[in-house]
Amino acid sequence: MRFHVEDMSCGHCTATIERAVAQAGGRATTDLTTHTVEIEGLDKLQAEQVIRNAGYTPKAT
Repeated sequence: MRFHVEDMSCGHCTATIERAVAQAGGRATTDLTTHTVEIEGLDKLQAEQVIRNAGYTPKAT
């Protein structure tokens, strides 16, 4: 599933999200240019909560 994360603005942001998703048992691919995060291995609600807990605001696309 894909999320738009407008407040993801730098390499530290992408690393934080990728690490949080990995710790939850999933895999995240981030694209800073388009502010998107592609997540595999988690359900939608869990993925959204993991991103929020990492300090960002996801919007499902």
